[in-house]
Amino acid sequence: MDFKGKTVIVTGAGKGIGREIAGMLTERGADVVALTRSAADVAVLREEFGCRAIEVDLADAEATRQAAIAALPADFVVNCAGTTELQPFLETTVEAFDRLIAVNTRAPMIVAQEYARSLITQGRKGAIVNVSSVASFIGIPDHAAYCASKGGLDGLTRVMAKELGPHGIRANGVHPTVTLTPMAVKAWSDPEKAAGMKQRIPVGRFAEPEDVAEVVLFLLSEQAAMVNGISMPVDGGYMIA
Repeated sequence: MDFKGKTVIVTGAGKGIGREIAGMLTERGADVVALTRSAADVAVLREEFGCRAIEVDLADAEATRQAAIAALPADFVVNCAGTTELQPFLETTVEAFDRLIAVNTRAPMIVAQEYARSLITQGRKGAIVNVSSVASFIGIPDHAAYCASKGGLDGLTRVMAKELGPHGIRANGVHPTVTLTPMAVKAWSDPEKAAGMKQRIPVGRFAEPEDVAEVVLFLLSEQAAMVNGISMPVDGGYMIA
């Protein structure tokens, strides 16, 4: 998969899966425009990957829209930014719920809107990959807001695929199981909880960021030209266990 001459917007590029995607795209010739919340990550991305990096808090709708516009023009978009907060359902606060919906669901919508508008105006084709989670398919204790936010993202992806497909813009979702990023380490720090989850994965391990990044790059590429509107688990067989 060669991305020479292509520009890719990657949200959440400062850490975890997003950082791996940004690095892999850069290695394969792409110019990456990285959106990240941390000023420190902006500096690192510029230095290590030569990215054009934009600092933005994706919980802020207007700031997100302005950052998306500033990132254009682009050939592809990867919405990878995500956040979580562990709260039992009965203790889930409105504030936490709204924050997760804002970052995990609303921000991908805004970025994809501006990207698609730009391509349609220019008469160009493209592809969007939204990084969701197996948590959109199942109920995970203490993840009420997170599961809801990723389920909402899946609904958006399907509508994007339906409405943007006729314009030559594909949209697909990628659904990792637990992936060993800093956020996952935080969420699965309880050994008993982690063991129970891992036992349900037939391949016997959690995912690494590169496992997910390879699938994302495939879905962006011309090799996936007829793939549109799917929810692709990257879960080691978790969903069939």
